[in-house]
Amino acid sequence: MAIRRNGLGAKRSVIEVYGGAAASRATLDADIIIANAPDPVFVSDLEGKILQANDAVSQLLGFRQDEVLEQSLSRFISLEETREFTAALREVVERGVMRNVVLNPRSASGEVIPTSLNASALRDPDGRAIGVIGILRDMRELDKARAYAESLIKHAPDPVFVSDLEGKILQANDAVSALLGFRPDELLEQSLSRFISADETREFTAALREVVARGVTRNARLNPRSASGKVIPTTLNASALRDPDGKVIGAIGILRDMREYAKVVHDLEKSKSELQEKILDLEKFEEVVVGRELKMIALEKELESVRKEVERLRAGRI
Repeated sequence: MAIRRNGLGAKRSVIEVYGGAAASRATLDADIIIANAPDPVFVSDLEGKILQANDAVSQLLGFRQDEVLEQSLSRFISLEETREFTAALREVVERGVMRNVVLNPRSASGEVIPTSLNASALRDPDGRAIGVIGILRDMRELDKARAYAESLIKHAPDPVFVSDLEGKILQANDAVSALLGFRPDELLEQSLSRFISADETREFTAALREVVARGVTRNARLNPRSASGKVIPTTLNASALRDPDGKVIGAIGILRDMREYAKVVHDLEKSKSELQEKILDLEKFEEVVVGRELKMIALEKELESVRKEVERLRAGRI
């Protein structure tokens, strides 16, 4: 087999091997795309042997090109992950694509690097799957961001939870447990419908649809039932939880305990009622006082009339 250098330091492309001269131009285009891709990209056969790899793979793993090419991927990952990757290869052959397979290759320095793998089928001119084009994504920064977000959620003063798009609780902080009276293990992996009514479950599902469509929902009313059976009025503000590709995969919900607010509203309503009663009493009192005053005025007029009549009678006698 003739050897052709292509800028990747690789042997002839697997497409060219299977496709012959007719595939040379497509092969050159593919080689250029792979070589200049910003993410680590490799090509393997259906046995997991690496046939091509760009410079980003070497930068990620710390191995030279010649230490990567013609090597089995199993050299860089664990036995268990090798089995998972083999199963993923079968999925690529059957479905043409696979996404977000977790791989943890070991670098030249011995560091385990968390990555996710998206792969698509590499096909010959007849459409037969002959290998895989894999794109690795370094998840270290994402893991740091996730750990930071989890820390924020854990230490948030308000009740905060994370759910999937079906309403299953994936994460909940201590404030949620304090609010509802359930232990964390009684909350995690449970559907939110366990804690709210059927009507509110439908409202929460509608809120999730709003999160997917708009990225946020505000002031949805929920009245979860606590471990003691007490119904707790709350409002829910939720924002979208997205995967590395920006796809909405769940919701981050913040609950606000509305009991104090409800108490304030109740007290205000009670004060308003009491004030209205006092106003009515005052009006009645005013009515009584005014009535008496009017009677006094009328009586004074009558007395004045009598006095004048008496004076007239006295004057007539004289």
